[in-house]
Amino acid sequence: MTGVVGAVVSNVLDSIAPQDACSCPGTFSRWPVSWLRNVFIWESNPRTFLFDRLIFIFSFIFFEFVEELRLFTIKKEFHSAFSWSLCFAIILVLPYLFFWDYAGKPVVNHVLPKEKIFSVIENRGIPASDHDAEPSLLREPSFLDQFGATDEEPNRCHPSKALLKVFMYDLPPEFHFGLLGWDGDGKSVWPDIKTKIPNYPGGLNLQHSIEYWLTLDLLSSRFPNRSGPCSAVRVEDSREADVVFVPFFSSLSYNRHSKVKPPQTVSTNKLLQQKLVEFLTAQEEWKRSGGRDHIIMAHHPNSMLDARSKLWPCMFILADFGRYAPRVANVEKDVIAPYRHLIKTFVNDSSGFDDRPTLLYFQGAIYRKDGGSIRQELFYLLRDEKDVHFSFGSVIANGINEASRGMHSAKFCLNIAGDTPSSNRLFDAIASHCVPVIISDDIELPYEDVLDYSKFCIFVRTSDAIREGFLIKLIRGVSREDWTRMWQRLKVVEGFFEFQYPSKKDDAVQMIWQAVARKVPAVRLKVHRSTRFSQFNTQRQDEKHVV
Repeated sequence: MTGVVGAVVSNVLDSIAPQDACSCPGTFSRWPVSWLRNVFIWESNPRTFLFDRLIFIFSFIFFEFVEELRLFTIKKEFHSAFSWSLCFAIILVLPYLFFWDYAGKPVVNHVLPKEKIFSVIENRGIPASDHDAEPSLLREPSFLDQFGATDEEPNRCHPSKALLKVFMYDLPPEFHFGLLGWDGDGKSVWPDIKTKIPNYPGGLNLQHSIEYWLTLDLLSSRFPNRSGPCSAVRVEDSREADVVFVPFFSSLSYNRHSKVKPPQTVSTNKLLQQKLVEFLTAQEEWKRSGGRDHIIMAHHPNSMLDARSKLWPCMFILADFGRYAPRVANVEKDVIAPYRHLIKTFVNDSSGFDDRPTLLYFQGAIYRKDGGSIRQELFYLLRDEKDVHFSFGSVIANGINEASRGMHSAKFCLNIAGDTPSSNRLFDAIASHCVPVIISDDIELPYEDVLDYSKFCIFVRTSDAIREGFLIKLIRGVSREDWTRMWQRLKVVEGFFEFQYPSKKDDAVQMIWQAVARKVPAVRLKVHRSTRFSQFNTQRQDEKHVV
């Protein structure tokens, strides 16, 4: 609107005074056109716009006063240079006295409401000179910056500024920390994490441990003076909540308790799922929304196998959709979360292009079923290539340490589809600053609505990758400059995939909550549409009204 008005005023001023002297009648005759134009038109620098306009208003009023004073003094045959100087000084000084706070400050901070745009990534300390050419997500404020406490300490949790209000069921310990061996004292279903936090098992269990980190984050969200930001905060009244959190450690339940142990006839994992379905479907919160606003974590591809088809209206947090029917899980309603990487983070990585002698690296299971059969084909294509490491490996023995050394010394790391479209290997590569080469046509990636993976990954179609010579030629053709740019970007984004407690700004925990927050408007739409006819139990049109 301001731009339209400005354009009109500018044209009018140009027509009445093509030079820089206004021929307007009365007081306006003493105003330069260029300054009048600046007053009415919002120029590129908004810092001075409001201030100039205020000066104009005050000056206009005082010039009118001076005009009357001049006429009066002429009649009295009284001319005084001192009087004119005093009037001019008043004109200049008064706006500063009344509007000092606006001088030199951005107008938008004082007048305009803050925009609430679901955003992305902050610049995590990478020198600007390294990224001058990037359009970039690097320089945009983070999601939390735009919705969180911008005027308060950024490294503290401010519950009133949280993106999400979350109601969490107080499920019995057998669904969560009891699976970690915590028995409790019978007074609370939750451990006192201020004094001792139950340990999560290591090894491959860790890669699907998102349930552990999210639950810890919620439990601590109301701690006084909690360090670190909080995108989500726990509330006690479910009617105040944006979403309802179900604290079932389903991945751990599958990993630890999916086998039937005599004298059992049904596994503990299956029994817990049955109990969970019975509990949830009986809750008023579930009935109110049909489960649409409930969050259920099922990161392991085989977790929640028995319950997923019964609880499918909820929002699942998953690794991928490989073993889900589209009706049960899809990118529209569910959230993709990263694996927790297993290899060591490459701290203080100063290695350059020439410091990583291995061109292409892969170590893992080679013979896989389903879409993972491509691993075997690539093995035969690449095994004899110079400076390519392609071998079998596992986490047993010293496997993780070997993989860490291998990835830290490689320029590119293969992330190939296995039994499912995703694997932990992608996040190991990111933590190693080894440029990922993704060969998985059906992969879904965390936060891809706000994060452009093409800036730090190379994607190759499966049909192209298995063409003889195609993949190795493609990788050898990547220039030093392009690789360095992607390597630098990896060092910027790696924090978005780190799980830790206490959580830190824009780490994996906060990014997952932010991804959930971006789903909330769609969830509300579905819930509201489903309740259109429920308030007064309106009859069907074909029913007869009884008078």
